[in-house]
Amino acid sequence: MTALNRVPSLMARAGTASALTLAAVGGSIAVPGLSTDASAATMATKALNIAASKRGAPYQWGAVGPRRFDCSGLTLYSFKKAGKKLPRTAAQQYNKTHHISSGSRRAGDLVFFHYGSNVYHVGIYAGHNKIWHAPKSGSVVRLEKIWTKSVWYGRVS
Repeated sequence: MTALNRVPSLMARAGTASALTLAAVGGSIAVPGLSTDASAATMATKALNIAASKRGAPYQWGAVGPRRFDCSGLTLYSFKKAGKKLPRTAAQQYNKTHHISSGSRRAGDLVFFHYGSNVYHVGIYAGHNKIWHAPKSGSVVRLEKIWTKSVWYGRVS
C-alpha cells in the first residue's frame, strides 16, 4: 500500500470534524515518512488552526493574546501554542524565517507585507491566496485575500 493510499484512512481515523477543520483553513495532512518536513508541516498546520480559532478576536496594537492581537502578536501566539518560539515584531519574524518563493508557499507559512525593504505586516498563509491575520485598529482576526503583490514568504522551522 502506498502512502497516498493511506491518506483516506488517516482522514477516516481523524474524524469528520478534524477533516472539516483542515478543509476550512486550507490545511493539509502530513503523512509521516513522506517528507523530511513532516514535523515542520505539522507545527505550521497547528499554528494555522490556532490562528483560525481566534477568528473574531479584536485587534489591539501590542497585544499578544489570548483574547486580543496585533498582526505579529497573532503569529507569535499561534506558533508558540504549536511549539515554536518567534520574535515579537513582523520584521524580526521575517529575519528568523527561511525565505521562500510564492511558488513554494504552503498553508502555515508566514506572509510578510512590505514597502520597499520595510516589513510592516504579517499573517499566516491559509492557502488559496488567503491569510489569517489581525489587520488593524477597529478590526478583528479574520481570513482575507492577499491584497497586494508586495509580499514575501517565510517558513518557520
